[in-house]
Amino acid sequence: MSLFRTKNSIMITCSKGIAPYLKEEILALGFPVKSVLIAGVETEGTLEDSIRLNLSIRTGQRVLYLLDSFIVNNPGELYKKTLKIPWENYLPRDGYICVTSSVENPSIRDTRFVNLKCKDAIVDRFYDKFGFRPDSGPKKDQSVIFIYWKNDRCSIYIDTSGESLSRRGYRMIPLTAPMQETLAAAVILATQWKSEENFVNPMCGSGTLAIEAALIATGKEPGAMRNNHGFMHINGFNKPQWRKMKGLAENIQRAPAGRIVATDIDPKAIEAAQSNAAAAGVKHLIEFEVCDFSDTPVPEGTGVILLNPEYGERMGEIKELEGVYKGIGDYFKQKCAGYRGYIFTGNLELAKQVGLRAKARIPFYNSNIECRLFGYDLYSGSKKKPKE
Repeated sequence: MSLFRTKNSIMITCSKGIAPYLKEEILALGFPVKSVLIAGVETEGTLEDSIRLNLSIRTGQRVLYLLDSFIVNNPGELYKKTLKIPWENYLPRDGYICVTSSVENPSIRDTRFVNLKCKDAIVDRFYDKFGFRPDSGPKKDQSVIFIYWKNDRCSIYIDTSGESLSRRGYRMIPLTAPMQETLAAAVILATQWKSEENFVNPMCGSGTLAIEAALIATGKEPGAMRNNHGFMHINGFNKPQWRKMKGLAENIQRAPAGRIVATDIDPKAIEAAQSNAAAAGVKHLIEFEVCDFSDTPVPEGTGVILLNPEYGERMGEIKELEGVYKGIGDYFKQKCAGYRGYIFTGNLELAKQVGLRAKARIPFYNSNIECRLFGYDLYSGSKKKPKE
């Protein structure tokens, strides 16, 4: 049986707060969900299935295929058990190996030592089999091995993604502190926006939210934009089959019925957003405009208006931003009736300045910053029934 057709556990990692949306993606693709963790969802499948997951998943970071799991109490035992894995069946002789890890074990102070012991076991096995050791180092552009060691249980995975799936390949000009692509996709999914509705993104920055909305609306597979994945550096990888799969993914696209609008007061931001959208192949689907957020045009109909304003780090900045958040509330009330308004922010105190009652407060993390996606139903006039 081909290695690519051997079924095993697959762990798809994600940032904290995203697992519920990743779970729904996995189920929609027809894969089972075995468990949901704080920062990942466990499914099962083959290495061939991992290709499909890398191609289609929007909210996950890495697709990890389990090779082996065992009990270990110290790095010496890890070396011995890792040495027994038939690495020559998985990794090319002339390849390059990177080892990463997540370790929660009281005997380990520095995870780099764990990475080194695992790497030594792999290259020593190659030396025993073939008389040479493959190259290794920190780059994640070829064969990547991931170790998850908690207490006395250690699991060894092949990272079939290599570089994080958040690196779609379209962000040519990132600007300052851009929202990660996988987080942007999860935030959009949390709004329950549908492609037949309009999507309006004032303060668009480098355009990540608008671009991810366009990718979702068209059904364009996010992994199809990348030229390199970890699974390409595993023995038995079928390159012609991958090209066919990628070609089919690129051809199966639909035109969104709703309009996607992205604005920013900074002309350089709009220029960057347009370049990034062009790289993603969706520039023609997004209406870009340079203007203040309060002047962002709102198309007739219904849909989602989503802003990701600055959070502010210093007291002076926070004071200035109070007016911005109040202005967002005014914009929602005056120009966005009939829409669902959302603000993504890492400053929960500033969110109070919006002056509207939030119907939703959905937790997310932007790196290590605890954030909320605040949702508002924007009605025209009062919700109260008129007196008879």
